[in-house]
Amino acid sequence: MLICLSANHKNSSFDVLEKLSVGADAAAGGMLTGHDALNGAVVVATCNRFEAYLDLDEPFGVSPLPAVYAAIDAVSASTGVSADLLRDTLDVVHGNGVAEHLFAVTSGLESVVVGEGEIAGQVRRSLEEARAAGTTSPELERLFQRASQTSRGVKNRTGIGAAGRSLVRLALELAESRVTDWAHTRVLLVGTGRYAGASLAALRDLGVTDVRVYSPSGRAVKFATAHDIGAVLTDAAELAHETALADLILTCTTAEHHVIDAGILTAGRALVAAKHATEVPALVAGPDGVRTCPVGTEPDDARQLVIDLGLPRNVDPDVSDVPGVELLDLETIRIHAPLEQLNATSEARKLVGRAAKKFSAVAEEQSLAPAVVALRCHVFDILDGEIARARKRGDTSEATESALRHLAGVLLHTPMVRSRELARAGDQDAFLGGLDALFGIDVTLPESTEAPSELPAVVGISDAAS
Repeated sequence: MLICLSANHKNSSFDVLEKLSVGADAAAGGMLTGHDALNGAVVVATCNRFEAYLDLDEPFGVSPLPAVYAAIDAVSASTGVSADLLRDTLDVVHGNGVAEHLFAVTSGLESVVVGEGEIAGQVRRSLEEARAAGTTSPELERLFQRASQTSRGVKNRTGIGAAGRSLVRLALELAESRVTDWAHTRVLLVGTGRYAGASLAALRDLGVTDVRVYSPSGRAVKFATAHDIGAVLTDAAELAHETALADLILTCTTAEHHVIDAGILTAGRALVAAKHATEVPALVAGPDGVRTCPVGTEPDDARQLVIDLGLPRNVDPDVSDVPGVELLDLETIRIHAPLEQLNATSEARKLVGRAAKKFSAVAEEQSLAPAVVALRCHVFDILDGEIARARKRGDTSEATESALRHLAGVLLHTPMVRSRELARAGDQDAFLGGLDALFGIDVTLPESTEAPSELPAVVGISDAAS
């Protein structure tokens, strides 16, 4: 049985998502050791989403809640978020609903910005990380690979990819009301990770030419060389100085601590002011730029914009206390994100639904595989026995044996077709009952892909327990 535990921008606060992102890497391993029936776990952690996809091996009808609670305890241990809060926050999706949920997520239909393209790569990397950690399973592999195929199909066959804006571009669109002229805007890019390249491309599309990059992990020079921009060294004083010179600071690093705070901005302004104290002030930006007065001599209402795309936060909220600084973080961006109906298309949803049904149909067909194998073995064991006895009597030839084996295959064809039809209809018991009644073949199947009748396909953890 597949299960998904989901915390996202629709059901969780930004603070909870931020805490979940910190310990996400260790969560999968802890979940597998927490319950014997869990065969695999893949964690998808993005700036607006934490999801754990679990492969649970339990007989049909057995409640998944003990395994779910064990998984929650493991997430709590690795992230520091209390288990009680997680039970109140997380949604559980299971059975056939898991495929449709992941396919929709990977296609960008569940994103803050519907249709955004980054999520497909993040889902793919989540599977790769699970492989490296040894926490995936064959069924999870099939699920995630099919999710990637579905995402490509949705992108190629609908307009949602073109219509959807990335999180980076949405942030910059929201910033446009604060920026007079992008061509005269000096930008400090903090981070060289998942959003840095997309951020730089989006900035250049707007006409920005003056960009410098800083990396807490020391990768600034390599990134700057590859993208033909300036690099800021890891020296604290140089970073502070650059923050004061920048009209826009955009952070997108995976660092698990604040890279920019009020102290750094204040120190940078002091450095710039001291440097210019004995010099004739000069305009850093032209008369149409963001900053309209000499660096170090700005009035209290001079504007400086900080965009924080990191989770956990790259920027301490105290920067808003610095005169003239405005902070635009993920929580603010989420509030201003467009409604799903403005971007998502019904065609994309239909494609996702069809892909999910096909995925579930294959899984259901495979659920009867032990019974199908048992029937084939029963028939061919009888056939082999009869052929062996005929050989002893000298009553058979190679042509006769071939004809008998062909006949057995023809006779088995209809039961094979019916097994797929019954499995897709969720009526595996009919096939099993027929085998037992006609041939005395008693087969016990492993856990079903269907959700137990006690739970709906999507439910809050607390509701499930009640």
